[in-house]
Amino acid sequence: MPEGDTVLQTARRLDEALAGQVLTVSDLRVPRYATADLTGRTVLDVTARGKHLLARFQGGLTLHSHLRMEGAWRVYDPGERWRGGPAHQIRAVLATAEHTAVGYRLPVLELLRTEDEEQVVGHLGPDLLGADWDPDTALRNLLADPARRLGDALLDQRNLAGIGNVYMCELCFMARATPWLPVGELPPAVAPRLVTTARQLLEANRDRPMRTTTGATAAMSRSRTRERLFVYGRAGRPCLRCRTPIRVADRDDRPTYWCPHCQSGPIS
Repeated sequence: MPEGDTVLQTARRLDEALAGQVLTVSDLRVPRYATADLTGRTVLDVTARGKHLLARFQGGLTLHSHLRMEGAWRVYDPGERWRGGPAHQIRAVLATAEHTAVGYRLPVLELLRTEDEEQVVGHLGPDLLGADWDPDTALRNLLADPARRLGDALLDQRNLAGIGNVYMCELCFMARATPWLPVGELPPAVAPRLVTTARQLLEANRDRPMRTTTGATAAMSRSRTRERLFVYGRAGRPCLRCRTPIRVADRDDRPTYWCPHCQSGPIS
């Protein structure tokens, strides 16, 4: 699942491939923008804001996309075979003389004026990987509704931007609280530490090809890749801390993982 660190890496790849180049192909395969043509415009930059991608073009236009659960951007060299999925899943093609960027399964794709970007990202809280990061504001946002479940508060991008389901599960484990615990019931010192840890985790993974929260390295063998995470994706496997089997529950169509021994609080 794309989270803040993954989206930042995607923005970097797109920026390195397209920025400063003139578009030779522009194909937006969504009905609303089927006739929009960016050909001939120079790509100014591609940047991430939380889990949103903003590609800016000469003439004051921005292409906004969001990957959500299954979306992806792939970059190809001239003549390279596209391998991101079948053709019917392609939502955008942006090509220059040097590279082609293809957006697959993008649930959000819209073209707007650059001056109007706040309309699509202005609601976001402090970006965990952005220049606007403000831990005090993020903490106030997180605790604003004491009755709200911790997992929901962490996933709410209006509180702090960049956390997805993987980091939510991992952060709850580190806080020793279930995702269903009301945030107001966290011990006083835990919430500030949770915000700090969230920033540290995304910062640590922003340049890694494989995400880890346990300190495991990408050099580990494939048989141990699941040990890069404490609980996410490890249902039925022993907790790395206490050896109790990790549990999983479906939560709003997302799997939620936790350790019933290490994490206290209500279950769903």
